Amino acid sequence: MSIKDFRFDGEKKLNLKNEPTGAGDMKLRKKELVAKTAQNIAEAAQLQEMLYAERREGLVIAIQARDAAGKDSLIKHVFCGLNPAALKITSFKTPTKTELAHDYLWRINAALPERGVIGVFNRSHYEDVIAVRVHHYEKTYNFPDRCMTEDFFLRRYMQLTGWEDYLYENGYRVVKLFLNVSKETQSKRFIDRMVRDDKHWKLSTNDMKERALWEEYDKAFEDAINFTGTPQSPWYVVPADNKWYTRYIVSEILLQTLKDMDPHFPELDSAEAAKIPAIMEQLEQERAAKEMK
Repeated sequence: MSIKDFRFDGEKKLNLKNEPTGAGDMKLRKKELVAKTAQNIAEAAQLQEMLYAERREGLVIAIQARDAAGKDSLIKHVFCGLNPAALKITSFKTPTKTELAHDYLWRINAALPERGVIGVFNRSHYEDVIAVRVHHYEKTYNFPDRCMTEDFFLRRYMQLTGWEDYLYENGYRVVKLFLNVSKETQSKRFIDRMVRDDKHWKLSTNDMKERALWEEYDKAFEDAINFTGTPQSPWYVVPADNKWYTRYIVSEILLQTLKDMDPHFPELDSAEAAKIPAIMEQLEQERAAKEMK
């Protein structure tokens, strides 16, 4: 298994019916892969420290999924193993009136991390070509007629690709994850939310209405991924039925992305370096004076 198996960057077309949702034979290696996940996160944290010190490049991880696919759990178990000082997590909910009064990338731009920081989007700019498309929310927008053309979503795919290219050319990488959960596993997780006290807070009866639109969401996800996956801003379609396996794959993606970014601790400025001998001498004198007392 390689993360390339899950990567969609324009070289191949996605058909979700052909993609795995579970761990399959990898279940036999669960103990090994759980341990490897922890190692990956630890190694990623070291690279994150260099990324934060260098501050030359930023990273955005956008997570899209159906309800109950495990977005929150993934963030908790993988990304929260990083340094929180160099991590920015943003959850995008239904747009507010203020957000809808602006272009759809307005709220996304406001959430971009500084260079040197890893930004994690729980849902993202892709809601505007997924949920909006499935429910035809674009028909409710207060747009001029020239904006409401038959190629509305095709133009949005172009806009999203162009925006991600713009970020890449300005020191950011965008990696997009789709957590691919099966209908059967989603059903089990919905039942958990109904019967378990510690899961009630996640329960929304509206989730069942979304579940009824499964095929429509399939098509929306496939088109979004096929139209916007590029070598510099790829998609990864990650099996989501077994959370430990999802975490392992995402930890591999995170680690490989950081390795590709190749951050380093910045060298000490020559002017600052020239001051070090005098400062070292001063500190040594202070230590010696303290010992004499």
